[in-house]
Amino acid sequence: MAKRKSKRVAKKYYVLKAGRKSAIFTGSQPRQAALKAATRGFSDIKLRERGRRNKDGTYTMHLFKGNRKQVSAPSNAPSWLPSKVWKPIVKKVGVERVTKI
Repeated sequence: MAKRKSKRVAKKYYVLKAGRKSAIFTGSQPRQAALKAATRGFSDIKLRERGRRNKDGTYTMHLFKGNRKQVSAPSNAPSWLPSKVWKPIVKKVGVERVTKI
């Protein structure tokens, strides 16, 4: 019997610039990082993958619109989870290439 190969998806780091501050969110896809940013209250989300540049020297920015709403916790939630939790909602607006960060 042959061994199965595990499919490990590489964790990527995405940088969110919000004014003068920046935040780093992780995920295998940009949407996963955008969901994490929306959970923390960001609405205009522009993510750039850290350490990655295109062949022509530009950076790819993933643009999302996001918000969050407070919903009741699921019935099978652990005891330490509060009764109300934040649910993130994101929609991809597009992708743009920029030369300067």
